[in-house]
Amino acid sequence: MRLSRLRWRFWAESALALIATLLAIATVVEPAWVEAVFGLDPDSSSGALEWGLVVIAAGVALGSAWLARVEWLHSKIASRS
Repeated sequence: MRLSRLRWRFWAESALALIATLLAIATVVEPAWVEAVFGLDPDSSSGALEWGLVVIAAGVALGSAWLARVEWLHSKIASRS
């Protein structure tokens, strides 16, 4: 199967999975980036916001990766026929 036969949905879902994964990893490695970038401390330094962000980003990454896999398999089956 050629990569050029994949629909734009595959590429969008893969990009979203990559971005969400990088966001989750960056937040685990350096949780204070949220306060540094936005200048806010909404959770009073409890870390709840950061862990919530990690959970949401990981969920988005897993969901997007699964959707990209479904799209990959769809393209693979379509190219056989």
